[in-house]
Amino acid sequence: MAAYVPLPTSATGSPTPPNQPQSSQAPSSFRTSRLFAALHARTPAAMHPLIDQLERLLSRPRIARFVAFGAGALVLLALLGLAGVRFPSLAGYSGGWASGSAGDRARGKWGSSGGLHSWEDVKGNAGLAEPVLEVDTRTGYTMPPEVYPAALNPFKRANAAFVALVRNSEREAMRDSMRSVEARFNKKFGYPWVFLNDEPFDEAFKLGVRKMTRSEVIFAQIPKKYWGYPSWINQTHAAEERQKMVDEGVIYGGSESYRHMCRFNSGFFFEQEVLEKYKWYWRVEPGVEYFCDIDYDPFLFMEANNKVYGFTIVLYEYLRTVETLWDATREFARLHPEYIDPNNAIHFLVDDKNKGLQDGDWNLCHFWSNFEIGSLDFWRSKEYREYFKFLDEKGGFFYERWGDAPVHSFAAALFLPQEKIHNFYDISYRHNPYQTCPQNRKLFHDNGKCECYPENSFDTDGFV
Repeated sequence: MAAYVPLPTSATGSPTPPNQPQSSQAPSSFRTSRLFAALHARTPAAMHPLIDQLERLLSRPRIARFVAFGAGALVLLALLGLAGVRFPSLAGYSGGWASGSAGDRARGKWGSSGGLHSWEDVKGNAGLAEPVLEVDTRTGYTMPPEVYPAALNPFKRANAAFVALVRNSEREAMRDSMRSVEARFNKKFGYPWVFLNDEPFDEAFKLGVRKMTRSEVIFAQIPKKYWGYPSWINQTHAAEERQKMVDEGVIYGGSESYRHMCRFNSGFFFEQEVLEKYKWYWRVEPGVEYFCDIDYDPFLFMEANNKVYGFTIVLYEYLRTVETLWDATREFARLHPEYIDPNNAIHFLVDDKNKGLQDGDWNLCHFWSNFEIGSLDFWRSKEYREYFKFLDEKGGFFYERWGDAPVHSFAAALFLPQEKIHNFYDISYRHNPYQTCPQNRKLFHDNGKCECYPENSFDTDGFV
């Protein structure tokens, strides 16, 4: 449909004849209103001459206008009703999203009809609001408004947040992760970011990550009680075991901070005060990347499908780092058989289908926990808290190098029915050196949704 062009008027308010220069005076407020533009957009072409005549009628000199006003107004109202025009609210032209829910703001921006415009409307500019143009003082250009999709998303959000345990020195790697998450998902949904650190965040880090999102950003320092040696750990023995791993070339074998991190992620991240109000979390680490557009809300997906734990990558653990973890888990299960779900996922952990938890050998499989979308309430549950406490008192986080990935994996596989665990196969994710990529080309690649190569996905390259 051709764009509506207002009729030119003379200084007196009368239509300007063709080829005659237009007056520099401000045009009539009637002519400049959006009413006639909306009428042209919402009515058949056959009605346009009648609309033009009505505009001319209302553009007559002041004396004649009063005479014509009553009749013109009646005709105008009739046309409005016939066209079914619903005009944007004033809030739609305010240029901001200062108050109200996301849905309210979306309706204010796009119109008060209670819903967004259809693709057909968008393609034809039908009934869409005129953009509010502003001069960029830095460049001098007149700019149309920036569009932030999360502000236009009319659907409810889950009670959820991104959670990142990160150091000040990882600022740029964290910004890279945020750029990927925001571009692929969060610019459309606007979930908050929660950053945790065992040391105070410096101002450069805070400023750097705030610039990467329009969402709320929260910083918190981890209390010392959650990041250090518990009283029952023999630190001399722990140091000796670390040195043995260094001599054997075990990855992170000599790192104390890595062990504190694994213990924190296993048993304390969900205890942090800044996370108390949230039900769901999405773990994001520095230096990760996403390769597919995520156009739906994974948190709402988890809620709608009664899921509890979501993953993307399954790997084998280094046996040297977890030599007694399986035995400790079996011991806990013997003490608390009531915690083991009858429909558990034991055969994710044990390959022999004829054996179970107590007589089967762990195959070393675990969910790679640097990506997790899950329920905080699960980690807060009595079963998990008691399980972590039992493991913590064994000392394996320090005498060996127990990771949060196998600990989380054991808990999810044993305490949950297997249908509550979800593989986000459609989320292409990379944490060096491994990456996932959806295999279905029709659903994910032919339409440009993903930019990765299915044949390079870690689960097709012979690793598993």
